[in-house]
Amino acid sequence: MSHRQFTAQLTGVFGFPVTPFHRDLSLDTSALARNVDEMASHPFCGIVAAGGTGELYSLTTDEAELVVQTTVDVVNGRMPVVAGTGFNAAIGAEMARRAERAGAQAILVLPPYYIASPEAGLFAYYRAIADATSLPLIVYSRDWAVFTPEMVARLSESIPSLVAWKDGQGDIRRLQRIMNYNGDRLAWFGGLGDDCAPGYFAIGVQAYTSSISNIAPQLSLDLAEAGLARDFVRMNELMKRYVHPLYALRERARGYEVAAMKAAMEMLGKPAGPVRPPLMDCRPGDLTDLRNLIEIYRDVHPLPQPAHR
Repeated sequence: MSHRQFTAQLTGVFGFPVTPFHRDLSLDTSALARNVDEMASHPFCGIVAAGGTGELYSLTTDEAELVVQTTVDVVNGRMPVVAGTGFNAAIGAEMARRAERAGAQAILVLPPYYIASPEAGLFAYYRAIADATSLPLIVYSRDWAVFTPEMVARLSESIPSLVAWKDGQGDIRRLQRIMNYNGDRLAWFGGLGDDCAPGYFAIGVQAYTSSISNIAPQLSLDLAEAGLARDFVRMNELMKRYVHPLYALRERARGYEVAAMKAAMEMLGKPAGPVRPPLMDCRPGDLTDLRNLIEIYRDVHPLPQPAHR
């Protein structure tokens, strides 16, 4: 299968598991295996190991490799595993090599550490990682990795293994111009959040990445199904009931896109543990509001019942 044939089959939604930690912030691979096994029992188009929701930037190179290896082993061929990488050219290349050895089927490249990279240096960063592996490359355009349509064309022309683009900017106008300018030379994925799914599918992405997949996998799949069918009436109903209230809470503090999801998982009886610095765990008042909010997920995920006394 060619790289383009591989990415062409990635339609719908990617599961995006968190990386669970023990209370002492050490890696909890048993919890990771349990969560990934449950996630992989649903028909996602792929699972992303050690991505942004997986707190990639808090992991060591060895830990990232272990997360990818554990995910690949547990998924056991049920769907492709995409491995995150980033930091800088040398570390990113090493992580990509290790991910390929661990059995990942594609590499998701997060932005480099340096926020003021010139175009030539930024492109060299992506080329170094691409050259380190034979796997297809997906660029994650988020934070300071902002591209024009012409930049995307130049980058894809210079890196043959670059076959997919994951947007993390949420600027639908810009993304639509990028997609229109570059056409089918790349596969297009929405990646900022479940709350952006209607806009993403409206302009023609073939899949999106979901953090809600950690707490309500079927809801993620229902959103993607409605989006691909352009059933925006159904999609907006799901957004109003489940997605917008959760994302409003996630916006209360930086880093809550991970911390709130981990806290919600724990409330639903799924092991997740704390976040690592520089993220922070949810504040007590926000946890109370989250606990009340998560009740609406009872019909898409059974909540654990209190123990009888």
